[in-house]
Amino acid sequence: MFEILHSDDAFVAVNKPTGLLTVPGRGADKQDCLYHRVLEQFPDALMVHRLDMDTSGLVLFARSPEVQRNLSMQFEKREISKTYIAVVAGIIEKDSGVVDFPLRKDMEQRLPPKHLVDCVRGKKAITEWRVLERGAHTTRVALFPKTGRSHQLRVHMQSIAFPIVGDPIYGIPAERLMLHAETLELFHPATGEPIRLECPASF
Repeated sequence: MFEILHSDDAFVAVNKPTGLLTVPGRGADKQDCLYHRVLEQFPDALMVHRLDMDTSGLVLFARSPEVQRNLSMQFEKREISKTYIAVVAGIIEKDSGVVDFPLRKDMEQRLPPKHLVDCVRGKKAITEWRVLERGAHTTRVALFPKTGRSHQLRVHMQSIAFPIVGDPIYGIPAERLMLHAETLELFHPATGEPIRLECPASF
């Protein structure tokens, strides 16, 4: 199912497992999703944001239209700080860095959907990264997206020659995509107080 990390009268935070859609897709075989599962326990739940199907980690659900607007505005204004954990192929020698490549959807590839770097027609996308641990052939990194483009972290890491392990589109397929939404720092939509949500990666 899924793990409930926080719940109150305003919103719910859960840990989405890898391989599960956040919202339903097209077709009867794509109706099982995190949103429908959350609705079974919280019938008033409303979507706030999404994760890729193969990405695991923190997802928020509002429990009223007012809270949904509040949280959506915090995301839009980039008031919510996000940290992802990833394992990438290769050894990154620098300790930290920034990827500042604009992105757009690849209109020539529809299935699976793909995005690419385009310095002319792409939309601004910025990702900060920091090395956490170096292995024999991989590097564990913390990723800090400053924008919220589709597939941003996956394309950005591939663009600097360190694709995320298990990425079936931008890297080499493995048992799972080694990408996890670990922390969210936001303002509580009811009280305005800062709140930090944490969901440690299982890898």
